[in-house]
Amino acid sequence: MKKIGFLSFGHWMDFEGSIVRSAKDAYLQSIDLAVEAEKIGIDGAYYRVHHFADQIGSPFPLLSAIGAKTDKIEIGTGLIDMRYENPYMMAENAGLTDIITQGRVELGVGRGSPEQVLDGWKYFGYDYSEEEIKDITRERTLEFLKLLEGERFAEPNPQPMFPQEPGKLRLEPYSEGLRQRIWWGAGSTQTAVWAAQHGMNLQSSTLVNYETNEPFHIQQAKQLRAFKEAWKEAGHDFEPRTLVTRSIQPITNDLDRRLFGHQDEGSYDQVGFLAYHQNPTIFGKTFAGEPDKIAKDLAEDEAIKEADTVLVTIPNTLGVEYNMHLLESIVKDIAPELAWR
Repeated sequence: MKKIGFLSFGHWMDFEGSIVRSAKDAYLQSIDLAVEAEKIGIDGAYYRVHHFADQIGSPFPLLSAIGAKTDKIEIGTGLIDMRYENPYMMAENAGLTDIITQGRVELGVGRGSPEQVLDGWKYFGYDYSEEEIKDITRERTLEFLKLLEGERFAEPNPQPMFPQEPGKLRLEPYSEGLRQRIWWGAGSTQTAVWAAQHGMNLQSSTLVNYETNEPFHIQQAKQLRAFKEAWKEAGHDFEPRTLVTRSIQPITNDLDRRLFGHQDEGSYDQVGFLAYHQNPTIFGKTFAGEPDKIAKDLAEDEAIKEADTVLVTIPNTLGVEYNMHLLESIVKDIAPELAWR
């Protein structure tokens, strides 16, 4: 059994063929898609966060709105870029969102990928170089985790505006259990081990650092195994979760064939470089074709075997109706063949 979710980048594009033309369209359709996805048994609605882009950039109001309109579906990020975040403000926002969603937040955090502007975090008030921000990102994440533990640390005002219990104060609202639902987006074995050591669940996307000359899914599986081993050594008091993301495009009708039929041939892993990354990165292939063919290919994916959750990237600009068609095909035609359901 595996949990199945979707990952949306929340694009909006004002040109022919896009059903998502504005920020309003992107955010409201994101809510609608999560509501409909829950009805067919999708386990998770996850959203990528980008700044300075025609994409979702402010996740907490969106996650709260989804939580207010759904009952069971996990609501998460994949991921929030900690280069831009204030851990204290983020802890308050995350705590409130988790309360509104009744404990369904699954918060993915990490360093993030290259953004649309150079050193964008500087516009958020953080004057650090790209090299400095690497360590600062991890420091902020650890501080954020500590705040979520609910420890009382702030010295009280001797003349407060409102009555309060004696002793130090913590950030409010505090949401018990949220600390165990924080995920680190790891791109390498080293960062996967670091996440395990600090008690975070593991998210691994459709790309990882190119560390060996093996296929993408083999390299990713090794990262997941290293994470699990490091978790055991760390001795945490709860079981971790592991998540991988895949591009899956079932082709079941003429529209699918017209839109994505070209991806049914010659899909393979690709190696390239991201901006500011000295080491190459390997990108996983797209699984496109008839559902039975996709199921057969996915059954050979070693990283999927290691993970308890699979997120499917969706073409969100094609609208809610099309993406429900895609998700329904995965739930009905592919997941049972793989014993995910």
